[in-house]
Amino acid sequence: MPDAAVHLASGKVRELYALDEERLLLVASDRISTFDVILPTEIPDKGRVLTGLSAFWFARTHEIVPNHLLALRSDGRSLECRRLEMLPVEVVVRGYLSGSGWKDYRATGSVCGHALPGGLVESDRLPEPIVTPATKATSGHDENIDAEAAAGLVGAERWAEVESVALALYAFASRHAEARGIILADTKFELGLDQAGTLVLGDEALTPDSSRFWPADEYAPGGPQPSYDKQYVRDYCESLGWDKTDPGPEVPADVVAGTRARYVEAFELLTGLAFAAYIADPQAVLQ
Repeated sequence: MPDAAVHLASGKVRELYALDEERLLLVASDRISTFDVILPTEIPDKGRVLTGLSAFWFARTHEIVPNHLLALRSDGRSLECRRLEMLPVEVVVRGYLSGSGWKDYRATGSVCGHALPGGLVESDRLPEPIVTPATKATSGHDENIDAEAAAGLVGAERWAEVESVALALYAFASRHAEARGIILADTKFELGLDQAGTLVLGDEALTPDSSRFWPADEYAPGGPQPSYDKQYVRDYCESLGWDKTDPGPEVPADVVAGTRARYVEAFELLTGLAFAAYIADPQAVLQ
C-alpha cells in the first residue's frame, strides 16, 4: 500500500483508503459475511472475483451512467475510484421473486409498493423488472422502502433518474448474462453524485455479492434456486442452527472450495475470460 494512502474504514469485505482529496482506493478482501456477520473463514480469491467483475461491468456500462472507476491495480483486487457523495439509499432491481422480495410478497402481495399479480411462487419471473429501494442501515439489516420514501430522501426528480438508470443497467446486464446461460434474478446498485452533481455508479457492480446469479439450465420456479453467489455458505450456516449473531461459525474446507468454485465460474461465464488469465493480467477485463 502506498505510504500516501490513509485508511478510512473497513467494511464487511472492503478496505477503504484515501489516496488524495479526489481519489479513493477500494481493496476487496476474501472475507465473506452471512446475515450481516463476517465469518472467520475466508474464501480464497473472492476479492479478485468481485473486483474483476466490477471493473468488467464498469468498462461496459459507462454509456448508461458514469461510474467511479479510475484504474484497476495489478493485484486484481484494488480499484482506484473517484470520491462521490453517496445517495442514502440502496437500489435493488428485481426481475424475479426471491429473498426479501418473496417474503414481502407472501405477507402483502406487493414488494416495496409494487402490487404484483396473485398466485406467484418463489423464484417466479416478474411481469417486468421493478426497482425496490432500501435504507442503508449503520447496524443490523437494511430496510425495504417504497419509491415515495426514496424520493423523500433524495428528491423526486433525482429518484426518477435513479430508477431509470437502474432499470437500464439491469436490462443490459441481464441480456449479457442470459446469453451466457445465467439468470440475473436481482442486483443491488449504489449511486452517488460527483462534484458537478452528476449521478455516478459507485461501490461494486453486478457481482455475486451484490446479485443473485442463477444457472439458467437449472431454473425451476417454486422454491430456492441453485446460485453462483454466497447462498451455498448461507445454507451451510442455516443448517447449524446458528443464531445469526457474532461470532459466526467456521466454514469447512469443502464448503469453502464449493463457494470459491461458484464465484470463479460466474466470473468466467460472465467475462468470457479464464480466471487464471485475469490473475496474470487484470487489465484483460477492461478490454
